[in-house]
Amino acid sequence: MPLSVEEIRPARMWRLMPPDLRVSAAGAFWADEQAALEQAEAVALIARQIKFRPKSVLSLTLDKKARHLAGLVQVSDLLAARLVISYHLEHQRPMMGAFLDALGIAHEDGLIKDETPKTPDAATLDTGVRALAAAYPKADVARYFWALLWQDPETWGGLKGRPELALE
Repeated sequence: MPLSVEEIRPARMWRLMPPDLRVSAAGAFWADEQAALEQAEAVALIARQIKFRPKSVLSLTLDKKARHLAGLVQVSDLLAARLVISYHLEHQRPMMGAFLDALGIAHEDGLIKDETPKTPDAATLDTGVRALAAAYPKADVARYFWALLWQDPETWGGLKGRPELALE
C-alpha cells in the first residue's frame, strides 16, 4: 500500500534518498539560481554542523558544500523540497519530458510552458503514469510524482493513492 502525501513530506523523502543521489541533488541545489533563500538555510545548517562561520562555509568548494549538505539528514521541508526539485531539474529532465509528452502537456525540456496547467483527466493520467513506470526506475518515478504533488497538489492530485508513489 502506498504511503499518503502526509506521510512522505519533503524532509522524509530527503532522508530516504540514497547518499549518492543526495550528493547529486546538493550539487544541483548549489548551482540553482532560484534557491537563494534555501541556500542561506543550508549554509547555516552546515556551519552549525561543522562548527564553521557561515562565511567560511560559503568559501568551500561546490563539491565540499554538496557533500556536507548531503550528509545532513535533518533538514526542513522547504530546504528538502528545493533539493529534490533541483535534482530533478538538473538530472531528470528526460523523465520529466517523457511524462509531460505522454500527457500531451506542452513543455520545454521537461518544464511546463503554461503557468496554470490543465489538470489531466484520469484516463490520460493513467496512460502517462503507466508509460513512465514502464520506462524509468520505480524510485525515480516515485520521487518525481511526490515532487509534483508537493508543488501543485491541485493539478497533480490524481496521482494520490497510486502504487507508483510507494517508496521502498
